[in-house]
Amino acid sequence: MVYLVGAGAGDVGLLTLKAAEILKSADVVIYDRLADDEILNLCPNAKKIYVGKSAGNHTLKQDEINQLLVDTARENKIVVRLKGGDPFVFGRGGEEAIYLRENNLPFEIVPGVTSAIAVPAYAGIPVTHRGIAASFAVVTGHEDPNKETSSINWKNLATAVDTLIFLMGVANISKIVAKLIENGRKPETPAAIIRWGTKSTQEVFVTTLAEAPNAKIQPPAIFLVGEVVNLREQLKWFDTKILFGKKILVTRARAQASKLSSALKNLGANVVEAPTIKIAPPSDNFRQIDAAIKILREFDWTIFTSANGVEKFFERLNFHGLDSRALNKVAAIGSATAEKLLAFGIIADVVPKNYVAESLADALKNFVGGKKVLIARAEVARDVLPETLKNFGADVTIAPVYKTLAESPAQIDFDSIDLATFTSSSTVENFVAAHGVENLKKIPSAAIGTITAQTLKNFGVEAKIVAETFTIDGLVDAIEKFYGGDVT
Repeated sequence: MVYLVGAGAGDVGLLTLKAAEILKSADVVIYDRLADDEILNLCPNAKKIYVGKSAGNHTLKQDEINQLLVDTARENKIVVRLKGGDPFVFGRGGEEAIYLRENNLPFEIVPGVTSAIAVPAYAGIPVTHRGIAASFAVVTGHEDPNKETSSINWKNLATAVDTLIFLMGVANISKIVAKLIENGRKPETPAAIIRWGTKSTQEVFVTTLAEAPNAKIQPPAIFLVGEVVNLREQLKWFDTKILFGKKILVTRARAQASKLSSALKNLGANVVEAPTIKIAPPSDNFRQIDAAIKILREFDWTIFTSANGVEKFFERLNFHGLDSRALNKVAAIGSATAEKLLAFGIIADVVPKNYVAESLADALKNFVGGKKVLIARAEVARDVLPETLKNFGADVTIAPVYKTLAESPAQIDFDSIDLATFTSSSTVENFVAAHGVENLKKIPSAAIGTITAQTLKNFGVEAKIVAETFTIDGLVDAIEKFYGGDVT
């Protein structure tokens, strides 16, 4: 089966549910230039073949792409032909579908959100509006308007349609403008050129039809002509977000970065994920935690100091055929850890007001004297919690359920980063190990809490932002407030 799938206009959130479902089952993904990396991450096990095209640079000719679809499908593969926007809006999806039919191969069309409508919408420009525009046309910008026989009816197009949207037309913009004015469109008609529409790097240039060729905007961009452009000042919303235009580095482990990245993107940020840590089994191959689980009912308290610890502990508990019923009292270091416990049906008996080891120890002071306490945590962690609990008379067992390792260094343009976020001391330490302390000092830092901020200080860096509440939500709120947002 071959699926001709529209990837949408750029923002990964505009991918349809059906497209996402099909991508997850794909064996092969044959994708275009504008397919976002986040979309490709939905199919990590698929073979990915790039066939992108840009002006004067075609990876494969169209007939070669057609044959590639046929050849891969004949290997009994589930093939996704991933196209920017919609497959049938200048995506040559029709040609590919016809070729598949001629070769007796099944196919399905999965429409996508076309940039012709989505990009203007993200710029605050509706393609139709009551009393202003009752019609719109989507026109290819690739065709040279000066060729002898044009497939575009310039005479009727220029004045018969209220809003004109030219896709991929920046290279030909001077000729397009000349043809429209020559055929009756007024030179003073409002116009807009929108580059990287729907993405956090979006640029919008508002001008007039006559002045549009003077814009210094490079592809990929769309060219829009019509009175609806004047509505942008009232309707713009995307590029007014508090973090729009800010490039923010997320150093959290790849598997956990999504919550922070999504929250920052929702505020308009251009997020660069460069994880400095990854989660791995403990060095003792679970020996200590397995031993603790065998006598789990003997522990009066089980204490969790991170959401990772909760997740990895319950994976091991399940491995031994047990569940939450094997636990007695439970304490969590903070709200995120308590929330993760809820996913396993447990309401934490103790959660301190301040989400640090010192506060957790203080909250447990009157409950642990003479009690057996299990701390399920990372392999390397501060000893303040177990040592304080011992001083309170507790019999403490420490059992590592995971360890953090340094992730392979990512390529980062540090001069372009506005802010780096750190969600633990290990993200700071591994960042320095991978990229050096000088790069750490180059950019403002945001720390999830006082302990992480202190680790930054140990390297000579004063965090510009320190979350008041030591959670991902707290960190996002602090960043928003720093940039002038009204956080309630």
